[in-house]
Amino acid sequence: MIYHAPVKDIRFVLNELAELPAICGLPGYGECSVELVDAVLEEGAKFAEGVLAPINKQGDQGAKWQDGEVTAAPGFKDAWQQYVESGWVGLRAPEEFGGQGMPALVAAAVEEMWCASNLAFSLAPLLTLGAVEAIHHHASDELKHIYLPMMSSGQWTGTMNLTEPQAGSDLAQVRSRAVPAADGSYRISGQKIFITWGEHDMAENIVHLVLARLPDAPAGVKGISLFIVPKFLVNADGSLGARNDVRCVSLEHKLGIHGSPTAVMSFGDNDGAVGYLVGEPNKGLNYMFTMMNHARLGVGIEGMAVSERAYQKAVEYARERVQSRAVGSPDPAGVPIIQHPDVRRMLMTMRAQIEAQRALTFYAAAALDRAARHPVPAEAARNQALLNFLIPVVKGWNTEQANEITSLAIQVHGGMGFIEETGVAQYYRDARITAIYEGTTGIQALDLIGRKTAAEHGVTARALLAEAQSTVTKLQAAGFDSIAGNLASAIADAERCVAFILETFGSQPQLAAAGSVPFLKLMGIALGGWQLGRAALIAKDKLQEADADADFLNAKIVTARFFAEHLLPQASGLAAAIVRGADSVLALDEAQF
Repeated sequence: MIYHAPVKDIRFVLNELAELPAICGLPGYGECSVELVDAVLEEGAKFAEGVLAPINKQGDQGAKWQDGEVTAAPGFKDAWQQYVESGWVGLRAPEEFGGQGMPALVAAAVEEMWCASNLAFSLAPLLTLGAVEAIHHHASDELKHIYLPMMSSGQWTGTMNLTEPQAGSDLAQVRSRAVPAADGSYRISGQKIFITWGEHDMAENIVHLVLARLPDAPAGVKGISLFIVPKFLVNADGSLGARNDVRCVSLEHKLGIHGSPTAVMSFGDNDGAVGYLVGEPNKGLNYMFTMMNHARLGVGIEGMAVSERAYQKAVEYARERVQSRAVGSPDPAGVPIIQHPDVRRMLMTMRAQIEAQRALTFYAAAALDRAARHPVPAEAARNQALLNFLIPVVKGWNTEQANEITSLAIQVHGGMGFIEETGVAQYYRDARITAIYEGTTGIQALDLIGRKTAAEHGVTARALLAEAQSTVTKLQAAGFDSIAGNLASAIADAERCVAFILETFGSQPQLAAAGSVPFLKLMGIALGGWQLGRAALIAKDKLQEADADADFLNAKIVTARFFAEHLLPQASGLAAAIVRGADSVLALDEAQF
């Protein structure tokens, strides 16, 4: 099960669609250049292919829990040490605390390789970097200087502790308590569940970010504060001190990502876990969203990346597996199944969606960089609104389609795909969680129609669709008639649905909510098709260059046309479900189910 990092595809999207040269030119990214990023991609590919991919299957054996201690899956601890020594943890971390301060766009490209080569392993650095972001933006200078250098180097890892048994995704129900202590710290008590990499033996310390309530906190989400709770307390000289009153009471037995220990964490069983308040009291949920938005973008990358890994495995098998004569051939000899039309259809369905997802995801990452670094405030604000709109689409659409794409990979294998030894089933199992954690698809969709569409009166949604419509005009002029026509239809469907949401969200919120997931998927398809249309235009222009890579560029055009002809038409059905069919979701009362 060899993994080949798709460096050429990644480089094309970075440079041509996500405008890497412009991102490198933003203030604060002075060391970034196209040449440097090329070197980063090449080294990242070597690490992903040579270190992470080979231990992915053995990682499926899972981490082990005994008496509160967790041993990482076979090979993971050694891989983590190599990862740390190579400096990968700090790629996006702030330079002032020992990181490399690279753009989020570059980090996203490398994260794809980590996630594709070994999804379970990749969750440890993803959560650590999210914690770094939250601490960097909201904690005191004292806390930053204690924790960020060690986390940026990877010597310490980070976690996000939100969910509790009675709360699930409804964080208003959080019950964990934080009681002030005489020394200015707090004593944390409570239980958290589904904590990714909550306990392990790969790093010296684990820094937990924990949501809890102060004794006088108001009810609901407005009464949640954020605390740093380290596994080991930190002495004044920076050395590690006593074990904190926090322990892992069990690991969840999961469908997939077995190499990533998902912990049930108990805080304060004895004297209370020592914690330190991040920022101001009762603003913890707002602070956590700094981490959560990065995590949601990261989970979108996970969905796309594990789909890429499954696609590569399916192509490899389809080239090797000989079965049945070619359709319409008088020769009875069997042929590789990649020659059978339906297998080719499945492979192209996988490939086209992955390329659309990569383009849209990196486009969002570029918006993140511009929102954070653009020198013109109005342009930074516009990109922040763009990022806010795209995050639920990237997270929701990429991960929902990962379920389909990894399932198709099994289908290409036929009966052998259902057998664990072939390995493709692991990608299917691993992918399934991505549409659930960091907010289920339903939660992403409600966020999209509410805070990201209705609350701003559809401004960003319509601006994006207008930009896509301008690409339609260029596609028509370039002779890409089927791409232009189907993209124009999908844009019209999306515009109609935006109008429907704006009309119903205030007066009939349940009706708008009933169509929210179809709307999210429609936006993913329409905007993904737009990005592939852009890719086709760029590929056509580059074909005129003397040193053009004709096979590669023609493949971009073929992929865009396939997406337009096979996937963009789905927009009309989704639009009908939203505008005309949403009321049927509400038609039955509970007793009739």
